[in-house]
Amino acid sequence: MPEQHYLAGLDLSGRPVVMIGGGTVAQRRLPRLVGAGARVVVIAPETTTSVQGMVEAGELVWHRRGYADGDLDGAWYALACTDDPAVNAAVCEEAERRAVFCVRADAGELGSAVTPATGEHEGLLVGVLSGGEPLRSAAVRDGLLDALHEGRVADQRPEPEAGEQGTGSVVLVGGGPGDPELVTVAGRRLLSRADVVVADRLAPRELLDDLAPHVEIVDAAKIPYGRSASQDVINSTLVDRARQGKFVVRLKGGDPYLFGRGFEEVIACAKAGVPVSVVPGITSAFSVPALADVPVTHRGVAHEVVVVSGHVAPDSDECLVDWDALAKLTGTIVLMMGVQRIRQFADALLTGGRKNDTPVAVVQEGTTRRQRVLHTTLETVADDIATEGIRPPAVIVIGPVAGLYAELG
Repeated sequence: MPEQHYLAGLDLSGRPVVMIGGGTVAQRRLPRLVGAGARVVVIAPETTTSVQGMVEAGELVWHRRGYADGDLDGAWYALACTDDPAVNAAVCEEAERRAVFCVRADAGELGSAVTPATGEHEGLLVGVLSGGEPLRSAAVRDGLLDALHEGRVADQRPEPEAGEQGTGSVVLVGGGPGDPELVTVAGRRLLSRADVVVADRLAPRELLDDLAPHVEIVDAAKIPYGRSASQDVINSTLVDRARQGKFVVRLKGGDPYLFGRGFEEVIACAKAGVPVSVVPGITSAFSVPALADVPVTHRGVAHEVVVVSGHVAPDSDECLVDWDALAKLTGTIVLMMGVQRIRQFADALLTGGRKNDTPVAVVQEGTTRRQRVLHTTLETVADDIATEGIRPPAVIVIGPVAGLYAELG
């Protein structure tokens, strides 16, 4: 049985690392070396576009030539990553003479070092070696990281959520457009640690079923034009639970800062002296149209996207939107919370100069099994929404991109 490798962590910060080769293998290995603070030198006649981008960004030095004996002078670590076995062997031979550990990408067992399958979880660097079975290493690494992210494997690091005086904290988590699979990894991880979850109606409700039995769930549902929780009550709930020393997750639909009143909650926590942070979410403004085959931009079709709130009418004193200016644009308007007043919005755009036959796509409850898509025009959208019984939540896309679905056949 071959001897196992000795697994160690190298402090490469500020130390020279030489990589011979600039192809796709180099492209995979370079980010972690740069991230570790190494002074990386790449020696290769050509590089991939991504590697060249790192050079242009000043992250590493590139010598545009082939390998020559002596290139490892002063190196602390070396990587032979060319597609020529003879060159890789020569690099390893020089490394052996100079007592420099060297990774040989094409034949790992012939190098003096191997690169483990690595991944990161909240500052915890996970590395897996399997004695020359890279697919096995990667599979175990991925399984372990998934378990850490989901809380199935305990991370014994002291929790960062407690304040200096034992006060808890609040994190606003964007739950995404509705499909529970579209919440971010960070969002799911923080939910697994929560003591209290204050959840919106539009947050992925299936995520609540994954919570531990002890977790308190506070309903902060806001039903349009119906029963809703006062924002002041939500703010005070976040502050009160945090002051009890609890870790509070405010689970919101979409992204907390896109018409989600998230910053109001951040201000309330900050003023109360409660530590608060934000995990952005995938916004429904772009993801819902995408999953309904509506790209909000397209080359030669739309050069701008404007996301507009429809919670007040165009003629309201509270309206901050210049609808005349919007009507003069030729690109995409993504209208949120606009179903109830769609006739007023459509009339404002038509009066301002938008064409009657401007394509419109309306996506109700996007990304969920209840998703419905209506294709219409600006002239008929209000009548069609009423006829089809479209109800909130729905994303309305106005502009030429809404008609591109026809090209799919």
